[in-house]
Amino acid sequence: MARLSWSSIALVLFLSVVFAVEVANAGGEGSLKPEQCESACNYRCSATSHRNPCIEFCNMCCKKCLCVPSGTYGHKEECPCYNNWKTKEGTPKCP
Repeated sequence: MARLSWSSIALVLFLSVVFAVEVANAGGEGSLKPEQCESACNYRCSATSHRNPCIEFCNMCCKKCLCVPSGTYGHKEECPCYNNWKTKEGTPKCP
């Protein structure tokens, strides 16, 4: 039976922690660069029948918040800025 060295074990643990931190921060506020907004919003709006307005507002929100919630609907709690931006009528501005 092969034995692992302490350095091998330490490397595996370190990489596991780094991966866990990356996954935990995925989709969070400021996680996107402005040039990534278009593709994130294209996916976010892919399941709606109102695609053009969805993409327009999603891109506006993404450029301000640098975040787009995961999936095509919901999950807005991942991006508080995106979630809390409201119209003057008090309805959500971001899709």
